Amino acid sequence: MIPMKTTQNLAFSAVAAAMFLGLGACAGMSSQDKSTAIGAGVGAVGGAILTGGSTAGTVGGAAVGGIIGHEVDKPKR
Repeated sequence: MIPMKTTQNLAFSAVAAAMFLGLGACAGMSSQDKSTAIGAGVGAVGGAILTGGSTAGTVGGAAVGGIIGHEVDKPKR
């Protein structure tokens, strides 16, 4: 049986690796799209850490991070 802490560390490492590999697909994205994707990734990791790996915390963190990333790089009008 694998200890819970080891499982959480492996899950965190897998999410981080997927996020960095996924950013390679951002070549054709606008600056705002990139900020949204990065914000969602960082928010998901932060939400997972703060809630002990719960699905709701991860999804909620991704949503909040994505919104913040989208708004930060909004074009000036």
